[in-house]
Amino acid sequence: MFRLLGGRDLHISRWAVPALVLGLLAGACGDTSETPETVVVTSIVTETVEVEVPAETVVVTSIVTETETVVETVVETVEVEVEVTVPPEEVTIGYISLGDVVPFVKLVSDGIKEEADRLGVNLIFCDSEIDAAKALACAQDFKVRGVQGVLNFQVFQESSPEICAAHGDVPVIAIDIIQPPCQTAFMGANNRLAGQLGGSAMGEFMKENFDCDYSAYVSLESTAAGAANRDRMGGYREGFQEHCPIVNERVLDGADRTDPALEQMTNLLTAVPGDRIVVVAINEDGILGAIGAANTLGRQDDLYYSGQGTDPSIWCEIKNNDNYVASVAYFPERYGTILVPAILNAVSGNAIAGQLFTDHKVITRDNIDEVYDASDC
Repeated sequence: MFRLLGGRDLHISRWAVPALVLGLLAGACGDTSETPETVVVTSIVTETVEVEVPAETVVVTSIVTETETVVETVVETVEVEVEVTVPPEEVTIGYISLGDVVPFVKLVSDGIKEEADRLGVNLIFCDSEIDAAKALACAQDFKVRGVQGVLNFQVFQESSPEICAAHGDVPVIAIDIIQPPCQTAFMGANNRLAGQLGGSAMGEFMKENFDCDYSAYVSLESTAAGAANRDRMGGYREGFQEHCPIVNERVLDGADRTDPALEQMTNLLTAVPGDRIVVVAINEDGILGAIGAANTLGRQDDLYYSGQGTDPSIWCEIKNNDNYVASVAYFPERYGTILVPAILNAVSGNAIAGQLFTDHKVITRDNIDEVYDASDC
């Protein structure tokens, strides 16, 4: 049962629905002798409100109207009560981190730890350090220690069958990278949509400023991430092509970490002339590498950037670098508030949604201070 504290009725957007359905049918499955326990989960929900806009600010087909009712999306934090059937024994969850050396991942990990601590869940943390063999070792350790559920954020999709077999038959929530064949649910980015948002923002910029006259389209990717890479970077192409054609495309694989991206972009820029080079990336780490390469070669003004994730490592570039066009935010600090209640429900034998998407928002220099505290930049 769901109840918004304070008795307010909200119109919830579809991106908020997965966070709210985690407790659906809670207590309806399994041993009826277990008593449902009410756990208060703080979730970010999207409230849709209608506002009246002054007449002088509204123009419809070049005709100024008296008033115009528009829909504005406002994000706020509210508390949602979710009833979950907590097993009588202590719940132990295993979490495989992709690699906490990555700023985005560190935010995800910290959020999971905080939410597990708040709900009293015993969390076993294991950092795979961007290494498939270490991710497998994490899963094997989980099996030995008898975890009842797994949160899996390891990056090598092709390794997932072996990892699934290693940790045994327990509920699994995949984070950002699908983990077949054992995942119970996926939580993370709507990769196709996120890519489309970034690509459309970049394409619109190139159309408006240069009439689509540019030198090359460079895509920094990670094919190891499988479907996440295909969907996100494919979405970039779709969004960009809403405004401009793709010309002289260069794809750099394994450029999702700063150092490899720095090296590959340095090599590429020595062979690609031009003062308008579009650079899009699967994450912000790749963009930081590209910026480093441009700075080293004195080509700061030649590259235009769009990345994914909007973690704090990129805030100052978004705010101060005129060539950083747009980032797409994923709010990784909020992942834990969705993941931990969801895996707790799954361990309890309750049904959970198969796809739990985070919200996405295009971030530019014009709105970053409205969303994040980038005052130190």
